[in-house]
Amino acid sequence: MFKKFGLFSLLALMLSLFVACGGTKEQAKTEVKPQEIVVGVTSFADTLEPTEQYFSWVITRYGVGENLVRFDKDGQLQPLLAESWEVSDDHLTWTFKIRDGVKFSNGNALTAEAVKNSLERTFAKTKRAEGYFKYESIEADGQALKIKTTTPKAVLVQSLADPLFLIVDTSVNTDEFAAKGPICTGPYKFTEFKAGEYSVVEKNELYWGTSPKLDKVTFKDINDQNTRALSLKSGEIDIAYNLKVNNKADFEGQEDIVVQELKSLRTTYSFMNQNGALKDLALRQAIIRALDKQAYTQNLLGGAATPGKAPIPPTLDFGFDKLLDENTYNPESAKEILAKAGYKDIDGDGFVEKPDGTKLDLNFVIYTSRAELGIYAQAAQVNLKDIGVKVSLKPVSYETLLDMRDSGNFDLLIWNVLVANTGDPENYLYENWHSQSASNKAGYSNSKVDALLDELKGTFDRNRRKDIAIEVQQILMNDAATIFFGHETTYLFSNKRVTGLTMFPMDYYWITTEVGLAE
Repeated sequence: MFKKFGLFSLLALMLSLFVACGGTKEQAKTEVKPQEIVVGVTSFADTLEPTEQYFSWVITRYGVGENLVRFDKDGQLQPLLAESWEVSDDHLTWTFKIRDGVKFSNGNALTAEAVKNSLERTFAKTKRAEGYFKYESIEADGQALKIKTTTPKAVLVQSLADPLFLIVDTSVNTDEFAAKGPICTGPYKFTEFKAGEYSVVEKNELYWGTSPKLDKVTFKDINDQNTRALSLKSGEIDIAYNLKVNNKADFEGQEDIVVQELKSLRTTYSFMNQNGALKDLALRQAIIRALDKQAYTQNLLGGAATPGKAPIPPTLDFGFDKLLDENTYNPESAKEILAKAGYKDIDGDGFVEKPDGTKLDLNFVIYTSRAELGIYAQAAQVNLKDIGVKVSLKPVSYETLLDMRDSGNFDLLIWNVLVANTGDPENYLYENWHSQSASNKAGYSNSKVDALLDELKGTFDRNRRKDIAIEVQQILMNDAATIFFGHETTYLFSNKRVTGLTMFPMDYYWITTEVGLAE
């Protein structure tokens, strides 16, 4: 009996060991399932090199890139890779304490020297950086970083929150950034990228902060708005960015879809290239007066935007209601202005010729990844036909539009942008309308505007900053410098199984450590 008992005991022990080692199907079922989501986005970047165009936004939005500072969901500045900062009495030298214990995703330590090298690389590779500030020197001493500017810069710290200044490890082969993505400090890291198709990020196991809740996020490029909505509806994707108010009807009665909305800090406008036919103030005035922006925003867009007139939207307290709009909708006035300036239909085709008798056909470049931009442009084309101005639409990808803007290959070019990328509109105003800005490709130049924007950079008093911004806006409106179509409400559609998803006024942040899946 004792021998039999010993044999049974041995068999039982072996069986228990087999189960403990995962040898049953029941045990396999209890394995932790990877936390993964798929996000539907519009194609935005054909490279992951952060200094190219505005592609650094992708790197930050996808949870890979981090800056010295960041904005929270209330638009307030918060420390990130820099724990603290201070400015000298002469407002020229800023000292940042770089956070200890942070590593890049490859294991290299984040030091003040690494931050210095990253910032210097950005300034060396893109002229756009100098639109934020110009530095005399950047020095590293231990974990202290000192930036000395050539002139006082009131929003220098806020400027460093822009994705352009995300921190990368420059000690590696940076030529690989374009295809593989930069080495950063964020909660995720790039593992795959195919331009125009998809990007994949995975959890950064070396992340210094709260561990991210997701293991993997795939971003699928789905440029068509309706296709993106259908992909969310079918469960192919979990989050859909850049859907609009009309997409709400697509999910009527579908309780598993959550819709968030935010009165945004974004403005849709169109540059008018003053290096060509639109150098004529009368023509620009007539064009703006011909546009029924109230109908565009309230009817065509279903009330999902405020009619535009000024550079800065009413969501920011910079005088929107006080500004006087001389070029409000008035098609009869537009016709009178054209006739007085010598524009008339010579050949009877319904469109006016220029005062010198040559054809007038304005090339309007739009990009296709935001559906509302095409709505604005098509409606404008119809309104302008009514006053005899011919406009030809040229739809292109966002990447192609950037190239056309930079080469000045347009008469009209649509643009949708965050107007407070430094917490207020200073950089936005400088970048687009200062005559010396590297991004000002429309040829707008006004010495008074230049002087005011130069003053704004070094003005620390909030009230004076507001007064300057209001004065600049009024001059731009009087000069009929730009068409301001509308100031949008933004929407975010997601499956309710996705948790921790937040809309930020500064929409640099999409996938954060808080985004996860419901249990």
